[in-house]
Amino acid sequence: MSSLAHGASTSAVEVTNISVHGVWILAHDKELFMSYEDFPWFKDQTVKSIVYVEEQSPGHFYWPDLDVDLTEQIIEHPERFPLTAKST
Repeated sequence: MSSLAHGASTSAVEVTNISVHGVWILAHDKELFMSYEDFPWFKDQTVKSIVYVEEQSPGHFYWPDLDVDLTEQIIEHPERFPLTAKST
């Protein structure tokens, strides 16, 4: 017979630091940095709205108060996901 471990974390993601340069989150023992240059939605927001983050599925993060929806891939490689569409 096995049982679930007691004291397991209820949240797999948490904001660990907010600085003048950006925001750090910790997800599944991996620290991710979001600079304000690449993720301007976080700049000038309240601490309360930044730290309120949910992991909707593994590697998929949502900030309800900001209506910001990001994946681990977007955070790790923002250059692959430009903020604006380019006209052709």
